[in-house]
Amino acid sequence: MNSPTLNEKLHDAGLLIARGMLGTVFVFHGSQKLFGWFGGYGLEATGQWMTSIGIPFGQVSALLAGSTEFFGGILLLAGIAARLVSVPLAITMVVAALTAHSGFDASQGGAEYPLTLAAVLVTLGLTGPGRYTAGRAVSKVRARIASSSSAPSQHPLSVQ
Repeated sequence: MNSPTLNEKLHDAGLLIARGMLGTVFVFHGSQKLFGWFGGYGLEATGQWMTSIGIPFGQVSALLAGSTEFFGGILLLAGIAARLVSVPLAITMVVAALTAHSGFDASQGGAEYPLTLAAVLVTLGLTGPGRYTAGRAVSKVRARIASSSSAPSQHPLSVQ
């Protein structure tokens, strides 16, 4: 296997940074909805709010949106199933843009922010997570362990 070029390493570093920020944002917002952390309202109040703005099955919708954001964010951070998880996250952001926001300007409650997140998620879905992922790191460690355990001992007193 060829070593990655500098350009490939920079590409992967850029994807890691994007995944890291996206993952952090989604874990943050999902935990607000699910657990009331970081100043959030928790599942019951978020569900009531969703019902109040016309989203059907507010409690279920809050659970689905919060779980998608929280667990999807964790998977993005790790780079696990990033292409797959970008789909429900992007859909959640489009739904948020259409139901919970009005206009475009985020400072006035517009959809600018969730649409930007959706666009970055689609981009990540198309490009993939890059080389710097938890799965790849685990695979490298396993390969090193396997190769070191199958190699003959280099200890000076070992019998070969």
